[in-house]
Amino acid sequence: MNPIVTVQDAVTAFADWNEPTDAELDAIETEMPVILADIDLLDAHIATLDRTPTEMDQRRIRRARRRALAARVELINHTVTASGVGA
Repeated sequence: MNPIVTVQDAVTAFADWNEPTDAELDAIETEMPVILADIDLLDAHIATLDRTPTEMDQRRIRRARRRALAARVELINHTVTASGVGA
C-alpha cells in the first residue's frame, strides 16, 4: 500500500526559505512611491483605452507622468545620497 502525501506538506516544507529578507522589504518600501506613481499613470492610460482622450484625460496623464518621473528622480537622489556617490 502506498502512503498518500499531501501537497501542503511539500509546499510548506520550504516556506521559511520563501520569505523576503529585511533588506528586500526595505528596498520595496523605498521604491513604493515609484510603484504607486506608476500605478496612477497606468490607471490614467487605462481609462482612455476605449475612447478618445478628452482634455481632462490628457491633463490627468500628464500629471501622472510628471509624478512618476518626480518619484524616480527622488528615488535616484535618495539612492545616490545614501550610497555616498559623488561625495
